[in-house]
Amino acid sequence: MSLPEHQLELLSPARTADIGIEAINHGADAVYIGGPSFGARSSADNEVADIARLVRHAHRFNSRIFVTLNTILRDDELAPARQLAWQLYDAGVDALIIQDMGLLEIDLPPIQLHASTQTDIRTPEKARFLQDAGLSQIVLARELTLEQIQAIRAQIDPARCALEFFVHGALCVAYSGQCYISHAHTGRSANRGDCSQACRLPYQVQDSQGRFVAHDKHVLSMKDNNQSANLAALVDAGVRSFKIEGRYKDLAYVKNITAHYRTLLDELLTQRPELARASSGQTTFSFTPDPDQNFNREFTDYFVQGRKEDIGAFDTPKNPGRHLGYVTQVGPDWVELSTSVPGTVLHNGDGLCYYDLHKELVGMAINRAEPASALAVDRWRVYPKDPMAGFKDLRKGTELNRNRDMDWVRRLEKKSSDRRMGVWARLEETSEGFALHLTDEDGHAGSALVAAAKAPARDPAQAETTLLEQLGRFGATIFQPFEITLALRQPWFIPASTLNTLRREAVSALETARAAAYQRPARAAAVVPPVPYPEDTLTYLANVFNERARSFYAKHGVQVIAAAYESHEEEGEVSLMITKHCVRYSLSLCPKQAKGVTGVQGTVRAEPLTLVNGKEKLTLRFDCKPCEMHVVGKIKKSVLNQASRDAQAAPLTFYRTRPRMAPH
Repeated sequence: MSLPEHQLELLSPARTADIGIEAINHGADAVYIGGPSFGARSSADNEVADIARLVRHAHRFNSRIFVTLNTILRDDELAPARQLAWQLYDAGVDALIIQDMGLLEIDLPPIQLHASTQTDIRTPEKARFLQDAGLSQIVLARELTLEQIQAIRAQIDPARCALEFFVHGALCVAYSGQCYISHAHTGRSANRGDCSQACRLPYQVQDSQGRFVAHDKHVLSMKDNNQSANLAALVDAGVRSFKIEGRYKDLAYVKNITAHYRTLLDELLTQRPELARASSGQTTFSFTPDPDQNFNREFTDYFVQGRKEDIGAFDTPKNPGRHLGYVTQVGPDWVELSTSVPGTVLHNGDGLCYYDLHKELVGMAINRAEPASALAVDRWRVYPKDPMAGFKDLRKGTELNRNRDMDWVRRLEKKSSDRRMGVWARLEETSEGFALHLTDEDGHAGSALVAAAKAPARDPAQAETTLLEQLGRFGATIFQPFEITLALRQPWFIPASTLNTLRREAVSALETARAAAYQRPARAAAVVPPVPYPEDTLTYLANVFNERARSFYAKHGVQVIAAAYESHEEEGEVSLMITKHCVRYSLSLCPKQAKGVTGVQGTVRAEPLTLVNGKEKLTLRFDCKPCEMHVVGKIKKSVLNQASRDAQAAPLTFYRTRPRMAPH
């Protein structure tokens, strides 16, 4: 069974188990994290024992833990991947996020499987196939519109498969799983968790005649995803799991962004009583969540509401920060500035930045900040850590932004949330003494008994008040009282130590009952007989890297199966990236944009463009019917030579053309 259709799941990232625990504490209904290997983030690995610790904490709130097992695998890696899957299952993990279909052909534990964004789910047919193959949750492509999400939702069974969608974080410009630039240029495969991020580099853009269209622009670098304004529309379109990107991100990011979306989803749930959160408890915060406080390249909602021109972070892949004010004076080792908002406070360690005359972002770390005048509250003098000579084009009138606020950073370093579950408490007397019964918001119960003499209270009214106050002190537990009932014949004097023992033992019994009642989501069964794959031919774009994956697709009716790009069977020019982002459109050179413009209509054509970065050259070709861009290039000889030297097993060879049928 998939995520129930009436439940909304906030899914947060975790680089480490400790960050995952804080994601749970800040309201995550589920957390995804990498295991010790095969996790598509080469430097975000975690030991199974640490993941087990995270699992125990999450399950206290009925939150779930998903582990990424989403690289493509060589044949010799299938056995270690199987072993890891069983270790994660034994550790209590709720689901594995996978890309390689070869995993469906080996002896995995009965653990729920989710389709990674790397499986490139853009069509209803692909989504329906993965559901029928036994995937219980599928991560849709980030490039989809609301209408496309609705079309996919109409073709799946929500009782069998839930739709997951990225709502925040860094955007990969390519369709996930459809980018090979890193491997072609460096041998580092994005599909194996080691992307070199060529998309964040600056490029010269040249037209078909060699003329410069753009100079040193990061034309493949996207702004960051932010769907805060679209949550209700995404719910209506069928999304049930709202995913935050960021398994490389730090603790402050995960705390802040999880709290931000927890707040928005809770507001939505208040307006939509037919919906519910996917885990238990309520979370309160000691800060006001603010996505602008974390590293970002400015925000876009990408294609959810249709194609827009301002989705790119072309000037810089760095964090431009928030507007702060303007330079009023530059000294030998200081900068004086006027803040635009009176009362703004600067701190030692703050990060400032500005754009030089070439629109390059220049950072300025502050060693010391102090008011420039006791009379002017909006004037500050800051002393940068670096020599003033290095700050190019810094002059009076330069606009300054702040991209690191140390007051905010310090606030997030401390305890910043409290997640509690409500309980009903009932104190009653027994023949031997007293009993405390706790029932939580999920209906689980825990009780404790204590033998004690019954002594009448000297002041009955005060005794009742004291009992209610003492019993309500749930302190560092994960519970808080909804209501406390005293079922006593008369007010008794009960020592605080007795009440503390009752409450502690009842809480322990309740936690034990919750743990015993927790049920992991079940593994979905694949449809029998196997349903046909939507296509009968697969190119290198299908990322088939092992014999089991090949067998999987063959079983589902695919007749021609090419090897993954990492198998090095594609040595000539091919599409190294396929993307919905269009450089021509973003530079106002799209033929569709020119329609109806006097003197221009019919003269603008979608001719190829060339990207140049140093010695690297890539060709941009435009497929206007689906409105997609292909970044074309070829694998370097040095990568092929190194791969040949490093080869540990014979490469797979797949049919490039349909095999001839043997004569009868």
